[in-house]
Amino acid sequence: MLPLPGPGWLVIFAGMALWGTEFTWAQRVLGWTRRRVTEATRRAMDPRVRRRNIALFAAGVTVCAAALTGYLYSYGVVLPWEIGG
Repeated sequence: MLPLPGPGWLVIFAGMALWGTEFTWAQRVLGWTRRRVTEATRRAMDPRVRRRNIALFAAGVTVCAAALTGYLYSYGVVLPWEIGG
């Protein structure tokens, strides 16, 4: 379900939690995953990391906007019902 639209990760983690009630290896995997998610959350809340992520996001949006503007300037906007005529 991961490559399909929808709650892929949610289903995977719910399945691991369900398997964790039966298998010890699933309990270990689920515990490792919880520790990793907690650590990633803690690191993401660091002010320096947040500022860097915001700056990278802003730079990415700027590059995408420039690319879209360049494309539209070169080719213009052609509506689907005007293509064949």
